[in-house]
Amino acid sequence: MPRVKRGKTHVAKRKKLYQKTKGYKWGRKNTIRLAKTAALKSGVHAFTDRKKKKRTNRSLWQIKINAASRQAELPYSKFIDLLKKNNIELDRKVLAGIAEKNPKVFEKIIQSLR
Repeated sequence: MPRVKRGKTHVAKRKKLYQKTKGYKWGRKNTIRLAKTAALKSGVHAFTDRKKKKRTNRSLWQIKINAASRQAELPYSKFIDLLKKNNIELDRKVLAGIAEKNPKVFEKIIQSLR
């Protein structure tokens, strides 16, 4: 059997792996065994953190809406309940933006609920 050096494939695999782990500390950036586990775990963390980001943003929107609605002496839960009863279909992201940047418009929304 002829000798196979596997140069191209092997080098390409390593190069791709090292690009993924560029900037990591210690041997995790340039040792194949450590770089493989680091790249695998970083992918897992990236996936989970994308899900966490959605969670934290939603809670931040709720906090902003609650702060703005309490100034009009209307707690968050009652505010959301009134929105649903009046068929106003603004999501929390939009409401939080309005509450933060345009408080007068937010007051008008509250007035329309009462």
